Amino acid sequence: MDAVTPFDPAAEHERARAALEAAIGRLGELVGGIGDLEAPSGVPVWSVGDVGAHLAAVYLAYGSAVTGDGGVDWDAVPLEREGTFGERIAAVNELSLGLLAGKERERLAPLLAERGAAFLRASAGLAPDAPVPAPWYGPGRTVPLAAATGLMLSETLVHGLDIARGARRPWTVSPGDAALVIGQAMVTMMPLALDAKRAEGVRLAFDLVVRGGPRLAVVVEDGAATVTRDAPPRPYDCRITAAPEAFLLVSFGRLPLWKAVALGRMRAAGRRPWLAPRLSRLITAP
Repeated sequence: MDAVTPFDPAAEHERARAALEAAIGRLGELVGGIGDLEAPSGVPVWSVGDVGAHLAAVYLAYGSAVTGDGGVDWDAVPLEREGTFGERIAAVNELSLGLLAGKERERLAPLLAERGAAFLRASAGLAPDAPVPAPWYGPGRTVPLAAATGLMLSETLVHGLDIARGARRPWTVSPGDAALVIGQAMVTMMPLALDAKRAEGVRLAFDLVVRGGPRLAVVVEDGAATVTRDAPPRPYDCRITAAPEAFLLVSFGRLPLWKAVALGRMRAAGRRPWLAPRLSRLITAP
């Protein structure tokens, strides 16, 4: 059976903070070395500068959520209050592009460094389970600080890859960093990202084994999902074993599932292994 690393919430959160700080530093070097911010990125219809502006908005949003100062007046943002998770995130993503435009984009690299450092500084010493307001996910929504840190790390890693692909520069997503994202953020975010319509009447249990990382029990029952870390033994419909970086990139649509399987980075087993692809259809990428 695949080994599962011991889970110490405080220690893992500190590792995630260190990984985020390092990733922000790499991102600044990447963006600072790109001459043409209007070049296409790895995200359709977004330029390299668009991706950077989006990241700058993410850093601002989480930093201001921790401090309670500045940022965006979310009550004034025209979002569908009853919209799906995907619809809300799409609206926020479009909004984020306009928060940094024109001359402001010329100092994109230092701005990313400043805002990333501000989040880390403001959140230093707080408990991993401290609630962080996240109104872009829904009215009154909060997420644990550990999830916010993991989400910022995932945004940095995935969008760093998008920028690098557009600029044809190297960018790595290490297994260790990807495992931290999965452990810190996905326990919270996978239930939020469930497609409730597709999940109506569905009763499935997935055993998600991340090589060198967390083990998650993902249970979908009648339009809702629960994700439990290191859950007690129970019967599962399907076991998915995955390299952490492959699972992260497949989850965010940056690596085709078939390719991850062909490369031996993901495999399915258990009583009903053919159900593995349903997980990505039930829990959608933002």
